[in-house]
Amino acid sequence: MPDLLLELFSEEIPARMQRRAAEDLRKLVTDALVERGVVYEGAKAYATPRRLALHVVGLPAKGKDVREERKGPRVGAPEKAVEGFLKSAGLSSLAEARIEEDPKKGAFYVAAIERPGRPTPEALAEILPAIVRAFPWPKSMRWGAASAEPGSLRWVRPLHAIVCTFGPETEAPEIVPFAVDGIRSGDLTQGHRFMAPVPIQVRRFADYAAALERAKVVLDQDRRKDVIRAEAQNLAFASGLALVEDEALLEEVAGLVEWPVVLMGAFDAAFLSIPPEVIRATIRANQKCFVLRENLSQGERSSAPEARPGEGSAPSTAGEPLTRSAAPTRPLPPGEVGALSNRFILVANLEAKDGGAAIAAGNERVVRARLSDAKFFFETDRKIRLEDRLEKLKSIVFHEKLGTQYERVERIAALARDLAPIVGADPDKAWRAARLAKADLVTEMVGEFPELQGLMGRYYAELQGEDASVARAIEEHYRPAGPSDRVPTDPIAVAVALADKLDTLVGFWAIDEKPTGSKDPYALRRAALGVIRIVLDNKLRILVGAICFGAFSRLSDQLRMRDMDLVADELSEFQADMNLSVSGSEGGAIIEQVDERSRKFRNKVHAISAEVRDFLIERLQAQLRDRGARHDLVSAVVSRREVRSPRFQFIDASVAFDLSVDDLLMVVRRVEALGSFLDTEDGRNLLAGYRRAANILRIEEKKDSRAYDTAPDIGLLRQPEELALWEALVAEGGAAREAVAREDFEGAMLASSRLRGPVDAFFDKVTVNADDPALRQNRLKLLNALRAATRAVADFSKIEG
Repeated sequence: MPDLLLELFSEEIPARMQRRAAEDLRKLVTDALVERGVVYEGAKAYATPRRLALHVVGLPAKGKDVREERKGPRVGAPEKAVEGFLKSAGLSSLAEARIEEDPKKGAFYVAAIERPGRPTPEALAEILPAIVRAFPWPKSMRWGAASAEPGSLRWVRPLHAIVCTFGPETEAPEIVPFAVDGIRSGDLTQGHRFMAPVPIQVRRFADYAAALERAKVVLDQDRRKDVIRAEAQNLAFASGLALVEDEALLEEVAGLVEWPVVLMGAFDAAFLSIPPEVIRATIRANQKCFVLRENLSQGERSSAPEARPGEGSAPSTAGEPLTRSAAPTRPLPPGEVGALSNRFILVANLEAKDGGAAIAAGNERVVRARLSDAKFFFETDRKIRLEDRLEKLKSIVFHEKLGTQYERVERIAALARDLAPIVGADPDKAWRAARLAKADLVTEMVGEFPELQGLMGRYYAELQGEDASVARAIEEHYRPAGPSDRVPTDPIAVAVALADKLDTLVGFWAIDEKPTGSKDPYALRRAALGVIRIVLDNKLRILVGAICFGAFSRLSDQLRMRDMDLVADELSEFQADMNLSVSGSEGGAIIEQVDERSRKFRNKVHAISAEVRDFLIERLQAQLRDRGARHDLVSAVVSRREVRSPRFQFIDASVAFDLSVDDLLMVVRRVEALGSFLDTEDGRNLLAGYRRAANILRIEEKKDSRAYDTAPDIGLLRQPEELALWEALVAEGGAAREAVAREDFEGAMLASSRLRGPVDAFFDKVTVNADDPALRQNRLKLLNALRAATRAVADFSKIEG
């Protein structure tokens, strides 16, 4: 079957856009073909710095023939209706239509319309120009004289040529003819900009890929990555070193070169006095180079690295493997990886006549200059203690409604001190670490490399003699930064990390900047998942709602919530100007106003704290589902309510919180215990009994317009089975509640399982809707007691299946 080859040849496409653009091209073209009834067997897109390419295999020569029947007007309809029908159906007269009878509507005309399949090249010539014009680049440009014209083509970089061929393997393919802003499709492309700049005529994809290979272009981005990784590892191994893997940098570098040539450079060993992360950030950000480490246990070294691209090997043809290695010829021996080396790996885009010596020397000069700057920054920063930098944070606005970074540090430090006893940390050290946690934001080094925030704070804290746990907390309070990042475990780091994330959540909730749909500009979902992971991985018993209440209270105390400020200022000015005591009538009215606003504000604090807690629960539910927990079991656990006042020094004892969901660790343990219980026969049968009881109650309560939520009359329990059920509910229900109170959830499930027998016997022997109204009502109350007893462990109404 015919194949399609499409190439869009342009100036250099930014590396970060290439992979997404290739996927967009594949999807746009194949979706458009399918919409027109043209099916295909497979499609793959490619990207290099100068081209997007698409290969679609298994296309038909033309689309499917289409036959449809179109219902027309009734026989005898007005002439205008008949003319419209004939025109829309493409008929010249009613003689070409047939008449069908409908028992209800009578006779009407029907047109059989047959459309032959459209040749695929025609469909492509219609599809492709529209796709090119509307291509979804994140950023695009216009160029040349045509750019002054309205509606001129926009592309990521100037588009120079289009290759588009279509045909089977057994025949010469045809060029699909179309044009976009004067750029006509053809069969000519170009190879490497410097090593093979002459035009190349191509026929189909196999010829195209092989021709590009000969012209020093590796079409597949993943193959370029494999080549770079393998040759970098080989070159490092030959020098007794180990490559420091960097997948993001590898992806970027593979998008910067069409023919990767891996070289090694070096810098003055004196720069190794700089923290290794700084060296790596400098070399990575400025030169897109990889750093190396000493391979301590390497016992032997190869005499030379494997051949570079094109050295001693001929390019492969399409379908054959490249002669360039995609894996190290000799695996790195196991062992420790030591300190950073003063050598680095760079990737060139051409094979130089001098073997790359001039390219490496040029990179070394730039790296030397950049490292000199970094060393200057590091030495300058060391002269100022972290606490002496805090004053500068007053000039950095965190958010216009949440104050400066200095104000935020004050809140985080106070909250970290409050959290310290709960997580087992020293309160003074937690406060100290939180106070210094953001100080490195105003250092020269973090100003140059923002990704080093926290890390440089740790280095500077160690250099000025801070406690090791305090220094570690300064670095780790940003963690976890993502799902694969590790979680802080040191108690001081845990206290500061939780305080930082909870302050962020509470602050943005307070100003109504919550995540909506796919939009989360302040990364609040990530902060919530960070809180959850810290709590669960460290097995912490924290009531998040209560902590959020305390955090919000401190935020309000600090910012004084502008509407409260206004009233307080009124009172202060009144006393100063009129020299009256607060007992004066007008002053008393203002005080009453303050008290009323204070009450409303207190309610607002409680409501927002509950909202943040519920957001954390939603994130926890999503995480548990991702880990394989049933979503209905999570809902069953979090729907159960147990309200109590926590005993924290910084929380008003009169404020009540829902402990059944505030304690995230206990939520997880309940879900696990409930899942295990429902996997047993007793659990499944008890669930069935609960549902039967709940259904009967729902129907009868609706019928009677009342709830049977009072205790049953023991004197009316006539049959042994209903008396046995009541006794079991009293005994085992109480045992389940006691087990839950002491957090023995497995014990609570075991107690609940002992209800299975009495429940089964009750439904087998007892008629709930007895003729005697008193007995009926009493048995419905007994079923309500069963429904209530199960809530000791979970809300069974939320369980599906």
